Amino acid sequence: MPQEQSNVRERQKNNLKEPRRYKVIIHNDDFTTMEFVVEVLKTVFFLSNEKAEELMLQVHHSNKAVVGIYTYDIAVSKANKATNMAREKGFPLRLTVEPEEE
Repeated sequence: MPQEQSNVRERQKNNLKEPRRYKVIIHNDDFTTMEFVVEVLKTVFFLSNEKAEELMLQVHHSNKAVVGIYTYDIAVSKANKATNMAREKGFPLRLTVEPEEE
């Protein structure tokens, strides 16, 4: 009697979890204009004019602020895009990417 092959596969448990998220942080400096910071926040991070101005003032008073929380690739891409915009205009604007606390 030939043995039959079964098409039933055993389920394997995969411990998949959400990808880690990263904060994009914008830092205050004495040279980048407030208008330019608002422009970057609106252009790169798609904030409304009101939210961009509010965040710019927060950065101005607190020296830094979280602009957004994204997956790693998007966070780095947005930080690089904003930094490149600043360098093209001659501003030393600095953005950093840090892991979000779990």
